[in-house]
Amino acid sequence: MSERRQLALMLLPYGAGALLLFVVPAQLSLALALTDADLITPSRFVGLDNVHALTEDPFFGEVVWRSALFVALAVPIRLAVATGFALLLHARFRGAGAARTAVFSPSVIPDTAWALVWLFLLNPLYGPVNALLGLVGLGPVSWFSDGDAAFAAIVLMFAFTVGESFIVALAARQELPDELYEVARLEGARATYVLRVVTLPLLAPVLLLLAVRDVAVSLQATFTAVYLLTDGGPDRATLLLPIYSFDKGFEQFQYGYASAMMLLAFFGCLALALLQYLIVRRWRLGVTGTSA
Repeated sequence: MSERRQLALMLLPYGAGALLLFVVPAQLSLALALTDADLITPSRFVGLDNVHALTEDPFFGEVVWRSALFVALAVPIRLAVATGFALLLHARFRGAGAARTAVFSPSVIPDTAWALVWLFLLNPLYGPVNALLGLVGLGPVSWFSDGDAAFAAIVLMFAFTVGESFIVALAARQELPDELYEVARLEGARATYVLRVVTLPLLAPVLLLLAVRDVAVSLQATFTAVYLLTDGGPDRATLLLPIYSFDKGFEQFQYGYASAMMLLAFFGCLALALLQYLIVRRWRLGVTGTSA
């Protein structure tokens, strides 16, 4: 059997899974976005009427802005936490395995259980987070009745589920050649300089992939927790795009409208991914010309 055929057979299960789980649903979503489907009456083709309706929706712009703000805050924080832990725990030392397991553990907790954990942690009466804030004189925070606090709680909750990103960043850090760091030590380079000029540029391709992935899944990954904790409240402070789309599709039966909404979200994620690529590419080119 030829090598090309072996590779084709190895990729066949992945290709079939991608076709069934991504390509077909994406095509169905695109088809729904062009109709007035409600799953009750026969669907009619309406073209771009759903997109036009989105521009007249008084809440859609607010939801898009809040979702973009969430991505702009949560993704960098999550990536920084994952990368920071990877750099701290890449070396071998006693207890490294337990520490790595502790960092990864929150990512395997089911979303419902994770929401209940944070419901306890942020309880305004007996939650440990408010108890710690009280020790430094910040006073209790009404995490689920104040809009800004509820939004901050969602960002904070997402920042701790860094398991996949941590594992990838850790593996990438361990693949970096030790010779570069030995030369840097011999030259007397400061740790911050080595981090900025050696480590981060070499990790940039991996960090870019992680950032693109987090942009794509950040809103979806918090859907269950947000739905259980706040359901978009208070006063729409945590009404993110997936929640709003879910409400339109499954509570108001506007499936075509909801599909158009998520189709625009897809193109938004695509534009952000391209922007991230351009920024990282320019940063790496700038760092290449940096002298010690």
